[in-house]
Amino acid sequence: MERKTARQIALDTLAASRKDRAWADGYLKAAIRKNGLDHRDAALATRLGYGILQNQQLLDFYIGQYCVQPPERLEPIVLDVLRLGAYQILFMDRVPDSAAVSESVELVKNCGRARAAGMANAVLRKIVSNKGHLPAIPAENDETYFATKYSHPAWLVRRCLALLGREETEAFLACNNETVETTIQYNPLRGSEEALLESLQESGVSVSPHPWLPGCAAVSKTGDITRLPAFSEGRFLVQDAAAKLAALAAQAAGGMKVLDLCAAPGGKSFALAMAMGNEGEIRAFDLHASKIRLIEEGARRLGITCIHAAPGNAKTFRPELAEWADLVLCDVPCSGLGIIRKKPDIRLKREKELSSLPAVQSAILDNAARYVRPGGVLLYATCTVLPEENEGVTGHFLDRHDAFVREGFTLPAPLGEIAEGQLTLWPQRHGTDGFYICRMRRKG
Repeated sequence: MERKTARQIALDTLAASRKDRAWADGYLKAAIRKNGLDHRDAALATRLGYGILQNQQLLDFYIGQYCVQPPERLEPIVLDVLRLGAYQILFMDRVPDSAAVSESVELVKNCGRARAAGMANAVLRKIVSNKGHLPAIPAENDETYFATKYSHPAWLVRRCLALLGREETEAFLACNNETVETTIQYNPLRGSEEALLESLQESGVSVSPHPWLPGCAAVSKTGDITRLPAFSEGRFLVQDAAAKLAALAAQAAGGMKVLDLCAAPGGKSFALAMAMGNEGEIRAFDLHASKIRLIEEGARRLGITCIHAAPGNAKTFRPELAEWADLVLCDVPCSGLGIIRKKPDIRLKREKELSSLPAVQSAILDNAARYVRPGGVLLYATCTVLPEENEGVTGHFLDRHDAFVREGFTLPAPLGEIAEGQLTLWPQRHGTDGFYICRMRRKG
């Protein structure tokens, strides 16, 4: 079987995101492994796939300036090739313009669209000759200007402008297009933090301790992080600072009985188990039975034995667990709009696709409440920034469940005391994923 190049894999990733609604990160990793790409080509495929998704509307704007047909009238595969070429020309200094053009023309031919090769060549050469003085993006209004410049859906830009104002909206959108370093959490069950640092440095990994969150660090130059000895030895957990903060807000302690109702792939269950010193019991459920194996494998790698994973619908009541838990975690399905910087294809979602989410989230929260013992804690979390999925859901829940009240919690500085018991994290403010945390106590 002929192996595909980095550019071919990036092109396939765009098509899979468009046609099959595949997640780019998972598709890229699988294709890179399947085709045996070395570190350099794997990095190129990833940069191209992510970069084009991050800048798709902007690329289409420039393509449209030099193409007789509007981009939306082009065959999707031809448009994807033009995006691939334009991205290399406009965003990648290390790729010669001539190579970006010639490789793209060959891709058009290899895709069975030889009749479009001349057009692709002409459009990309025009972009090359004009890249020092590209046409200005129309700025009649902030919504369309930001949507084009930062390649976010207009409906999301409109929502952000209403929530944040012009200046911070632009900061949020720009932040979503930046490269994000991987954040890891030290696992105290597998040795000291010093031993982890030594192992990573021996592997050539660059490590920067988190500026304000103990036990976390940013890592780069990892290659395939799963191939590091420290990873296979279970010395760390890949987890954003926001997810670690959710675990801290839960205030889990050794001996607790914990339910994680939407657990896969298990990151927050793992963080809670570490905080509990692996003492107590965590029942981890997920709707998708196929994902239970991920939780079990992760727990084994990390040396965690207090987690018991099983398939389960978070909306379906389990009578045997009624009032069983000291802590119930609901990290519910959501729009994911807080992690666009890591999953750029989330911006391809349509607003109407997300309208049913609050009802699902509310149903999960209603069911979860039945598992909390008197005096226990219910923690609600999402990786989105939209109020209707966050404080809208928890506020509606508290209006209907007078046995529960929001309860304040304390996080490391600079966040400090969260007196009202709920917090929305924003990447442009906190350097974390966009995330919502709400801690609620059931009255004793």
